[in-house]
Amino acid sequence: MNAASTCVFVDGVAFWSPRLPGWDVASAVLAGAIAAPPGEAHRPAPALLPAAERRRAPDTVALAIEVASRACAAAALAPGELASVFATTHGDLAITDYLCAILLDSPLHTSPTRFHNSVHNAAAGYWCIATGCHAPYTTVSAAEHSFAAGLLEALVQVASQRRPALFVAYDTAASGPLSTLVSSSGLLGVGLVLSPERGLGTVAEVRWSAESRDPARITEALPQNVPLVAGNAIAACLPFFEALAGRPGPVTLAAGPRLALQLVIQ
Repeated sequence: MNAASTCVFVDGVAFWSPRLPGWDVASAVLAGAIAAPPGEAHRPAPALLPAAERRRAPDTVALAIEVASRACAAAALAPGELASVFATTHGDLAITDYLCAILLDSPLHTSPTRFHNSVHNAAAGYWCIATGCHAPYTTVSAAEHSFAAGLLEALVQVASQRRPALFVAYDTAASGPLSTLVSSSGLLGVGLVLSPERGLGTVAEVRWSAESRDPARITEALPQNVPLVAGNAIAACLPFFEALAGRPGPVTLAAGPRLALQLVIQ
């Protein structure tokens, strides 16, 4: 069964990876206007967190808060007023690996801070505390479909609630024995502020629909851009951001084993 096409507007965009540490450079590279800069940036240090929290925050939290704050700044909206959707395929695999090892060898020495940061909604919790946000948030995990499933959740919320929402997706590298079971490398985080109405700062219009069918013909990222985020678990976001950067044509993403998210970005 196919859903009717619905329209939302993108008012803020953020993108961060070590090779593309910001939407200003990422949009130009993904559109083919310039080559990716050499070298890799260090992990982001989000200014929203106090210095002590920035030092203690794991990569997942630092990455998610950085792209969330950049997307809100680009949209010129107060982050404390936005409902949000956070999507991550695996959560923090480095902490999960640590907890598995420590519980096997010396469980009484488990770090309370790392245990605190191990929960799937840690990044969303830090975000709400840092911004003083009392709006609702949702966290999504759907294996290899996590980006599209999270985006669909955000799109539905904007369309049904008729208010702007923040969408953040991120993943980090797998480590230890878990890396033999799940695949993810490097850091990749993206953020969007979505609105039901066109505004002065709107950068794109997105028409979308969800179809209950086998999404076998998903849109592939451009070959030259794949190495820039290769191996990260949330890399399925790349065709969407290529379209935002100016790549023509519709985008089809797999939001589940039998759910296709169809998007036309203008």
